[in-house]
Amino acid sequence: MGALAATPLLASRGEAATRPLAAVGLDDPAKKEIAMKLVSSAENSSLDWKAQYQYIEDIGDGRGYTAGIIGFCSGTGDMLDLVQLYTDRKPGNVLAGYLPALRRVNGTDSHSGLDPNFPRDWRRAAQDTAFQQAQNDERDRVYFNPAVRQGKTDGLRALGQFAYYDAIVMHGDGDDPTSFRNIRKRALRSAKPPAQGGNETTYLNAFLDARVWAMKQEEAHSDTSRVDTAQRVFLRNGNLDLNPPLDWKVYGDSYHIG
Repeated sequence: MGALAATPLLASRGEAATRPLAAVGLDDPAKKEIAMKLVSSAENSSLDWKAQYQYIEDIGDGRGYTAGIIGFCSGTGDMLDLVQLYTDRKPGNVLAGYLPALRRVNGTDSHSGLDPNFPRDWRRAAQDTAFQQAQNDERDRVYFNPAVRQGKTDGLRALGQFAYYDAIVMHGDGDDPTSFRNIRKRALRSAKPPAQGGNETTYLNAFLDARVWAMKQEEAHSDTSRVDTAQRVFLRNGNLDLNPPLDWKVYGDSYHIG
């Protein structure tokens, strides 16, 4: 009888039903799909993010060619890393011969050694599932996984994790003042994240303020609608879990996820 008495009673069904479920992170497959569509609406004016494997153009932002599902750039090193990964996995691919040129133009906006056929060959490579998978893997390694990991460390739910992801996609995570880590540091000067005892909405507003400041430092990114009429809308609606339906605008275009 003593042993039985020491056994804790099971919670009733009613009590269990009232307990909050653990929040679903942005790395949940359905949430990740939403994240990719949100980024694609801003980067490519389309929700069809998988159509962007073949995307490539020079948008005049000083980073050379911008291409692929996350905007890999010939001038910032991430395109070089991507093509190197693809070549490691599939030697002799159509982009492998551009590796010396990609090394030379890294850190510049130059097309030297890439023109005239690099865009054509990029689009050819994009038909290869091995290149598509390489894009997915580099997106996760460099951008998605670090953003989600930091968001969870800060106690943020899916919306906050997405705000981090969108910031690291645009600004990278280097040492310059407008990089993701320094945007976050700027936000921390005025608010604490939940993991430090702060209010999540207050902190996210501070982070988005810092993000807008960073965007306005660069003419090519000075349109802040991907924050103002997208992420801020979700935040004002209290949709911290980024649950559909979602309605937002970027550059004046309206989008919907049901």
